[in-house]
Amino acid sequence: MKKRAVILGCIFSASILLSGSHILSLLNDTAKKETKTVSTYQTASQEEAETDSNDSEKEDSSKSSKEQSILDQATIMYQQYNYDEAIKLLKGQKEFVSNKDYMDLAAKCQISKSSLVEYPLEKITHVFFHTLIKDTSKAFDGDSKSGGYNQVMTTISEFNKIIQILYDKGYVLVSPHDMATVNKDGTMSRGKIMVPEGKIPFVLSQDDVSYYHYMDGDGYASRLVLDENGDVKTEYIEDDGSVSVGDYDMVPLLDAFIKEHPDFSYHGRKGILAMTGYDGVLGYRTDIAYKDKENLQDDQKAFLDSHPDFDYDQDVKDAKKVADAMKAEGWEFASHTWGHRNATTSTAEELKTDDKKWKAYVAPILGDTDMVIFAFGADIGDWEGYSSDNAKFARS
Repeated sequence: MKKRAVILGCIFSASILLSGSHILSLLNDTAKKETKTVSTYQTASQEEAETDSNDSEKEDSSKSSKEQSILDQATIMYQQYNYDEAIKLLKGQKEFVSNKDYMDLAAKCQISKSSLVEYPLEKITHVFFHTLIKDTSKAFDGDSKSGGYNQVMTTISEFNKIIQILYDKGYVLVSPHDMATVNKDGTMSRGKIMVPEGKIPFVLSQDDVSYYHYMDGDGYASRLVLDENGDVKTEYIEDDGSVSVGDYDMVPLLDAFIKEHPDFSYHGRKGILAMTGYDGVLGYRTDIAYKDKENLQDDQKAFLDSHPDFDYDQDVKDAKKVADAMKAEGWEFASHTWGHRNATTSTAEELKTDDKKWKAYVAPILGDTDMVIFAFGADIGDWEGYSSDNAKFARS
């Protein structure tokens, strides 16, 4: 702007020295043009300044949003007793030393960490559920399955009350992987769980989250799905055939509870789903029988007959998306044997054959696992532990 003003001043001085009406007229025209140019330049400069200001505001907003995101992540880590990771995240930010919120939270983490106590691994208990009942009028309608449902199943209302009681008593979700680690040579080492005084670690699992065909129409959800926000929910088929999406089983219910009570989870842990495979997984018909149509059970045949447009490959893809989303949120998967086998009465060879099916048709969807939750609670050994001469335990 200064350079342009100097040039215009020189033009005006030279023109006046030349004098004459023609020159004066030319000077007037020139002055008007230059004045217009100055005005245009000033307007452009103002627009550029406003643009720069807007860009600066956007940068500040983006920076603020990033800082809040980092702070939110670290806060959840703090609430879930993961103090080292929270401190690492905060101190990894360039602006750490100049950000009071970062420094205050890091200091809180250090103070809280100093008061943690080690919890005895031998005292950690395991609580498990089956698929939850949404509609009791359908589950307990007096048919041949009602008695079994009443004995081994839990309603949504009962589950919510149990979880609230556990939380109120100071229970905290942990994983078997917090209790022990597998070394590279295959041996295992004891883990260490550090929690505030008074907290009680426990392991939570759910068996048979396949939404078996025999449960159709009995008041259970039909499968796990991702909603429009990418959150894991359940589908429920209403009487008129319409489909509702909501929190109708343990996974979305616990997700919602931990979102409200993050301190119920140790280091972001959720639960373990113990999975079979003969009817598929998570409500998707992913076993190979649905594709090659060999060795089908009656209810599997009925399903395929009533779903002529069934797309096996799409079901596999959809199931994997749900499983991946669950694992990203702290859920884990365990084998429940492919065919829900009794490991006590089955031979080692039968269990080996079953495991091959699990690895072929379940693991590609859920991922590999180093955990087994025995169907029927039927173990491969007694209370004294396993030994190398146990054929079911020996590594193949």
